[in-house]
Amino acid sequence: MIVAFGADHAGFELKEHLIETARQLGHHVIDFGTHGTESVDYPDFGEAVARAVVARQADTGVVICSNGVGISITANKVPGIRCALCHSSWGAARARQHANANMLALGAWEIGRGVASDVLASFLAAEFEGGRHERRVAKVMDVERRGIAAEATTV
Repeated sequence: MIVAFGADHAGFELKEHLIETARQLGHHVIDFGTHGTESVDYPDFGEAVARAVVARQADTGVVICSNGVGISITANKVPGIRCALCHSSWGAARARQHANANMLALGAWEIGRGVASDVLASFLAAEFEGGRHERRVAKVMDVERRGIAAEATTV
């Protein structure tokens, strides 16, 4: 699997750790930055990873900021993205299994390296279960389509 990573300065160190974790699990990695701890803006990295996932340059994406909220909101603004903010391996697996999440967000200041590695491993190992969940994911995507259509008529 190809996994795209992106983080702001607060998530940089955890991103570096999780890139190594993903590689150890046998995945290929694309690193969209940031590449240091100098202050940067999380929307730049959330959008870059989300667009790579939508363009199928990556199978999934992982984004990290201090609490995971801002970068997950940014990723979810890209049509076609279902980015789940998770801080447990159970939640990460369910995000894939039930919501067909195609991106994972983490809060670097809310989660330790060991737990973050477990969360990532669970997210990458889980698969969408389909069935009754297909109907629900279709409804989520319909909300997105209607939002985009409404925006197009007001511009």
